[in-house]
Amino acid sequence: MPPAAAGRTVISDSAVAKVAGIAARGVPGVYALGSGSTRAIGAIREVVGAADLSQGIRVEVGETQVAVDVDLVAEYGSPLQDVANRVRAEVYRSVQELVGLHVIEVNVEVNDVHIGWAEAAKAPVKAKTPELANRGSKASSPEQHQPSGESA
Repeated sequence: MPPAAAGRTVISDSAVAKVAGIAARGVPGVYALGSGSTRAIGAIREVVGAADLSQGIRVEVGETQVAVDVDLVAEYGSPLQDVANRVRAEVYRSVQELVGLHVIEVNVEVNDVHIGWAEAAKAPVKAKTPELANRGSKASSPEQHQPSGESA
């Protein structure tokens, strides 16, 4: 490898934010990054194929140091303090190893909890086959109306 050449390296805020965002998303218990409004805008961006990997991440980059703020939504059932601590550790590790800047702090804000079963319960069920579509009709066979656990 040639000796280090004279010059300066500048790493943009957006590059650091992407590294931090990817690191935070990889932590178990993290459902999404960002507040409600930024997640809505992010969903629209994903539909058009322009996902924002730095969504929910704010950074302040200096010459040798960086501070990171992470806004996240946790999965219901995940201990929130544990999720925040794992996010903090992973962001520290990733930014220091991949970017080469000294991380002075990682602030984590858990701004919501995602409850998957609540969304599933309120989502309408659409029949995908004619058999399922006719299941509740008068023309359906009697064995379809048997309570579970009983056979016809």
